[in-house]
Amino acid sequence: MSDTQPLQLPADWRDFYALTKPRVMSLVIFSGLCGLLAAPGHIHPVLGFAAILCIAMGAGGAAALNMWWEADIDANMRRTASRPLPSGRLKRQDARDFGIALSCASVGVMGLAVHWLAAGLLAISIIYYAVVYTIWLKPRTPQNIVIGGGAGAFPPLIGWVAVTGHITAMPLLLFAIIFFWTPPHFWALALFVKTDYAKAGIPMMPVVRGEASTRRQILAYCILLLPIAAAPWVIGGTGWFYGASAIALSLAFLVLSVPVAFRRSTDGDAMKPEKRLFAFSILYLFALFGALVVDHVLTVNGIIA
Repeated sequence: MSDTQPLQLPADWRDFYALTKPRVMSLVIFSGLCGLLAAPGHIHPVLGFAAILCIAMGAGGAAALNMWWEADIDANMRRTASRPLPSGRLKRQDARDFGIALSCASVGVMGLAVHWLAAGLLAISIIYYAVVYTIWLKPRTPQNIVIGGGAGAFPPLIGWVAVTGHITAMPLLLFAIIFFWTPPHFWALALFVKTDYAKAGIPMMPVVRGEASTRRQILAYCILLLPIAAAPWVIGGTGWFYGASAIALSLAFLVLSVPVAFRRSTDGDAMKPEKRLFAFSILYLFALFGALVVDHVLTVNGIIA
């Protein structure tokens, strides 16, 4: 990490907001909210709002710390060069302090307003992303996104625990769904931006192990994801609506991964199957967790058994 600072330009609130990676945060907030809404029991709406706000703040703080540490790397990648730090709109230490403040505030408020088990899980998720993934795994191993995928899998677990106050099989399965979803989601992106990662010296799977290996592993994780996504229904934690949705969505994900797995791209290739799989992977997670909440509402109201 270099201390060299680019020419400073005026910053405003939008630059600090950009540090939180709002597009990524939308999925974090949604999955955390779904975990909270689908959990058995009751939480006061104000405390529920506080829990989701803390999850968002924690995710935003971790993202800001990620950008602080990776400012030099981001400057060497086309898709990240316009971020606030590499473009010179923010000072590096301001991003660091902003990330630390958000992270600490999120954990403190979660502990005081909700309970300390949820706060502890939130703290672990922040450290996992900002330290274990960003500082340790990402620059060292092509398995970075596999192991580091746990960081993004915490929100539904935290949301569930915020309501129930304890960890059971169901929230662990929600964690596992995102954990196994992350590699095919991220590697689909890595396939069509691998030159950026190679230029920045990041050992992403397509750069280190090659495209063929990456494509096979995308298919393998999509196969594994199908039974894991259906598991909440299999163990009786959800009704048939979620089960049917999980199977249908996972089969669609698997079908889209097949042409990616058995295809060989060439220079100048538009990589349409990879981009299609990446786009669907985002829809997949929103739809799957949305189905979880709908199933819970239908079950609670006696509409389905």
